[in-house]
Amino acid sequence: MSKSTAAIRQAFLDFFHSKGHQVVESSSLLPDNDSTLLFTNAGMNQFKDVFLGLDNSSYRRVTTSQRCVRAGGKHNDLENVGYTVRHHTFFEMLGNFSFGDYFKHDTILFAWELLTHQAWFNVPKEKLWVTVYSTDHEAYNIWANEVGIPTERIIRIGDNQGKAYASDNFWNMGDTGPCGPCSEIFYDHGDHIAGGPPGSLEEGDRYIEIWNLVFMQFNRQTDGTLLPLPNPSVDTGMGLERIAAVLQHVHSNYDIDLFKKIISAISRVIGNRNLENKSLRVIADHIRASVFLISDGVIPSNEGRGYVLRRIIRRAIRHGNMLNDNHAFLYKLVAPLIDVMDNAQSQLKQKERMVEKVLRDEEEQFSRTLIRGLTLLDDKLTRLTGNTLDGETAFRLHDTYGFPLDLTTEICREHNINVDETAFKHAMEWQRKRARTSNDFSTDYKNKLRIKETTSFLGYENLEYQGKVTALFHHGQQVELIREGEETVVILNQTPFYAESGGQVGDQGELQSNSGIFQVTDTQKYGQSFGHLGQLKHGELKIGQQINSKVNRERRERICLNHSATHLLHTTLRQELGMHILQKGSLVNDQYLRFDFSHPGSITPEKIHQVEKFVNKEIRHNLVIYTHIMTLKDAKDKGAIALFGEKYNEKVRVLSIGDFSIELCAGTHANRTGDIGLFRIISESGIAAGVRRIEAITGEVALTSLHQDSCLISYLSKLVKADSKTLLKKVRALQEHSRQLEKEIQTLKIGQATQESAALSHHVREINGVKLIIKKLHNVDPKILRTTVDILKNQFKSSIIILSSVSEDKVNLIVSVTRNLIHQVKADEIIGYLAEKIGGKGGGRSDLAQAGGGDITVLPMALASMDSILSEKLLTELNISK
Repeated sequence: MSKSTAAIRQAFLDFFHSKGHQVVESSSLLPDNDSTLLFTNAGMNQFKDVFLGLDNSSYRRVTTSQRCVRAGGKHNDLENVGYTVRHHTFFEMLGNFSFGDYFKHDTILFAWELLTHQAWFNVPKEKLWVTVYSTDHEAYNIWANEVGIPTERIIRIGDNQGKAYASDNFWNMGDTGPCGPCSEIFYDHGDHIAGGPPGSLEEGDRYIEIWNLVFMQFNRQTDGTLLPLPNPSVDTGMGLERIAAVLQHVHSNYDIDLFKKIISAISRVIGNRNLENKSLRVIADHIRASVFLISDGVIPSNEGRGYVLRRIIRRAIRHGNMLNDNHAFLYKLVAPLIDVMDNAQSQLKQKERMVEKVLRDEEEQFSRTLIRGLTLLDDKLTRLTGNTLDGETAFRLHDTYGFPLDLTTEICREHNINVDETAFKHAMEWQRKRARTSNDFSTDYKNKLRIKETTSFLGYENLEYQGKVTALFHHGQQVELIREGEETVVILNQTPFYAESGGQVGDQGELQSNSGIFQVTDTQKYGQSFGHLGQLKHGELKIGQQINSKVNRERRERICLNHSATHLLHTTLRQELGMHILQKGSLVNDQYLRFDFSHPGSITPEKIHQVEKFVNKEIRHNLVIYTHIMTLKDAKDKGAIALFGEKYNEKVRVLSIGDFSIELCAGTHANRTGDIGLFRIISESGIAAGVRRIEAITGEVALTSLHQDSCLISYLSKLVKADSKTLLKKVRALQEHSRQLEKEIQTLKIGQATQESAALSHHVREINGVKLIIKKLHNVDPKILRTTVDILKNQFKSSIIILSSVSEDKVNLIVSVTRNLIHQVKADEIIGYLAEKIGGKGGGRSDLAQAGGGDITVLPMALASMDSILSEKLLTELNISK
């Protein structure tokens, strides 16, 4: 076989396809509906619910080449990239999976055949070593007795530091979820490379792990408890880059054909001909991670996934800077990368311009501060005594110059200098708290329903149908019978009720039996079952009963209109804004539709109006909406849009709207676009970095909205004595008149303040060269109080001024202290004292503070006490130079 990286990937998939495995495409780097993960970090992520028994999928054997990122969260290889021959932030994980089918025996024999048989990878057997979990005697015996590996090359690995199940050979996807013992396969690169065998303490890269065979047996709970999985399963992972290095007879992953092409392109762009330079390897890794993350919808930001992407990009920029390239260069590598990523070219190509723009914007933003930050750090390192950089400097680099801590740490490491990370963490604790709040990646799966029954959905053509109750769940527990008033989940063998999925909400309606009526308020999926959530209004319901299911027809029809309009909107956005548009979420209910999509910039009102206009144009064309069932491959060949990261079966439902739109969709829809009637965009906004949101309404809801707007315009026209044609002109004239009145009022206020300040100048007492004014006024606007204080401060260069005004049973206070006095008397301390007295609150600076309160009766006493305190302080303590 050819040993190119592309050929190796294909050979892996072909081998397992020949063993009865279904080939499944890579999922998105953003885990679908899984809050436990920052990024997809292993091939099994997209099958997590299958392992847990929450999804009774038709899958039994599957093989994939999954794109992964390990640059944040628990699995983070970022800091190792560039310093080892095998670590990457982005890589491809080849894997084969068994869901309750074969287990350890077949897994091990499959692996050995693929690796060593001359028709496949043909790796010399004597080059392979294996490890097993210390108590996994079954795996050990298969390797020793059936495969025939000498026992000295089979190594048992125990728990780290005596902690149960904390072993290199006990695999955990995260803090919770599927886990189990594993058997790792290592390749011996030869004694000319340093390093001891697996499990030894001798460091080096002689023995490289190339494949991990994970035997999924348990589900780890949040309290650490291990519960047996419903069906023991298999999850394996082989790094494509690592096996390519083995089969291409090189030691470093960066010497395989794929990376050599990328590094060569980087060398040309940067102008550095030393292809062995470590910085070129770092950039090669980071441009892959950056391009794929951006194409999957991640945009650089200061938190969560966007922050990890920003760290990767800025680390790459810094290594370009080390190669004396101080200009934007990463965006120039997008096209060369696409050329070598054979299995993802079509996905990346349509988003090429968008990815380039995001990278260039980020490069230009960081370049503006990079040089200044590096200058600051170099200056600190030059003057440093000892071998530790202070945490305050590291925080300043992070906060002011956008240097992630690991970038500062890496630069310091090159000078053999440590960073005081403890002080750094203290300096930015509030930011870390915010990050923890916005990124709570934890889920406890033990409360999810596990339902074995399968429900047939009959609701595309029927809104009323007969069915049988197959299961009942009350408070999460399966029961045989429910009674009046009880809230329950009802499982049917067949139903016309649509279960929430693909952004479309679940149906509502009634389940009627001869003994009771169940009100359905929502419909949800539990694996292959549809759960009807609601309350039994009267009577009783039990397992095995025949029922009549009736969907709320009017509500469903409104949902259908909004869903079809969502497809029209999606296609229109791609046509008007660019093919980089990627759906980031949607909501379709009976009142409105919401569509989230990736787009790097704002959208003008004119463009939004144009999008709305074009959608309505397709509605007026009254296009036929129809569906076909076909293979996933045939659907993609027809140009159907598939949501990247969504799991699809081999047979898929393709929804076409005339020849305008074609998408994979399992939702319910109108029959023709004309049924939608009218489409109206009610809002467009940014909801996250690089993510926009459009909300729209259709049909009668849109017509009602138009009528309300028309009534409002009519009312406003009468109010300002205009008509619809002159309303805008009249409102603008009123605005201008209002601005003129505001100016006149402001002039009057300044005049009033001048008069007040002139009157107050007669109440000034001078003590030790300090002017003291404490005065209660009546019905003076707070803004006039402020202006009065400003006039008095300009008049008296060394002064303490306390003014109050009583208006409508409310007290307003303002305190001013000139700056030459604030080291001894502070305005915010005075205002705090007075606010407490009058039962109010306030605050401000040491030179100016304000407060409000409601206890008018104590104001004279409070001002008198302040007069006494300050008079005594001025007489005895202050020594002010005039």
